[in-house]
Amino acid sequence: MTPWIYLRLSLRALARNKLRSALAMLGVIIGVAAVISIVSLGEAANRMVQEQIASLGANRLMISPGSEKIGGFHGGQGTVQTLVEEDFDALVKECPSIAIATPGVWGRAQVVYGNQNWATLVQGVNDRFPEIRDWTLEKGRFFSAADAKSGTKVCVLGQTVVKNLFGEIDPIGKSVRVRHLPFTVVGVMTRKGEAPWGADFDDVVIAPFRTVQKKLLGIEYLNHIQASARDVDSMEEAQEEVTAVLRRRHHIRPEEDDDFQVRNQKEIANAARTAGQTLTLLLGAIAAVSLLVGGIGVMNIMLVSVSERTREIAIRMAVGAREADVLSQFLAESVCLTGIGGLAGIALACVAAEAMASVVPWPFRVAPWAAALSFAFSGVVGVVFGLYPAWRASKLDPADGLRQT
Repeated sequence: MTPWIYLRLSLRALARNKLRSALAMLGVIIGVAAVISIVSLGEAANRMVQEQIASLGANRLMISPGSEKIGGFHGGQGTVQTLVEEDFDALVKECPSIAIATPGVWGRAQVVYGNQNWATLVQGVNDRFPEIRDWTLEKGRFFSAADAKSGTKVCVLGQTVVKNLFGEIDPIGKSVRVRHLPFTVVGVMTRKGEAPWGADFDDVVIAPFRTVQKKLLGIEYLNHIQASARDVDSMEEAQEEVTAVLRRRHHIRPEEDDDFQVRNQKEIANAARTAGQTLTLLLGAIAAVSLLVGGIGVMNIMLVSVSERTREIAIRMAVGAREADVLSQFLAESVCLTGIGGLAGIALACVAAEAMASVVPWPFRVAPWAAALSFAFSGVVGVVFGLYPAWRASKLDPADGLRQT
């Protein structure tokens, strides 16, 4: 018989027991929908993380102090303060692959306006900071290079600070007190959103780095240096140049470790992508277990079907049907069950995707490869779990089958 005949006979047999067939498909439907939804959700989360990392600046390099090392003890990043303003000046002069850069200092502080106050991050940078971070102003202006050099007491606010201190009041030109110092608000940044690690980018007061460093924090070192390479292709070259300049300035011998760290956005994005893909595959594998459970349900239903249809099987074999014909027919029924269940699972996953997209602020959509893989896997489940019932049916003795009726 041709495959089309097997298909027609299988659909006719399944249609005779609609409720039983639907219950057999249910596990496959849920399994396929769960796999597709979880994998698609993981991909959506990964895309969101990549977009947020890209929003930090596509060509950005982050230069941070190193870690303290005493014997076998490593204190972690930033436990030693090895970066100073002279390091920043040297990088600007001696690293041709760097287009723009800013020194950075930061600290937590209470900011007060009128009878309102808010604890936030105060970040000291120079006038090139918006270009490095690819961050625009919503209103007002950013402070100038002259402000950064002279340590003028002006600041630019993030949206979260504006909301909590000013509400609907226009903050431009108003004076806020940061710790013990008054600052004039000259600008408001556009909304940036949350970082991949959960921090609120908009919960910040940005001021000239010398003002923050000398007058607010009273420190001589830098917490970090941010720089942008000329383009994406120059990032590796810029990283090598930065490393060479800082090792020379810090008098680090060839056999010694760096007392600083240089990381680029590509490294951070790759690390986040790897972690996201691993988690997605893990969750997808867990969800795939439900498909196997659905396959066991299909096998049980097929065994019941074989028991109920012994007379039909015996008559077919008595009039000339071979064992291979009976095996193929019942195997086709099993594959039809899981195949239809797989299609229904894909449809359910699409409905779930639409519902999730309206609830979760992520770029959520069904991954085509996940849908195709889940459908193929549902077919494999039909073959694997339908093989034993089909074999049982093919080995039925026609005489025994006819005697049982």
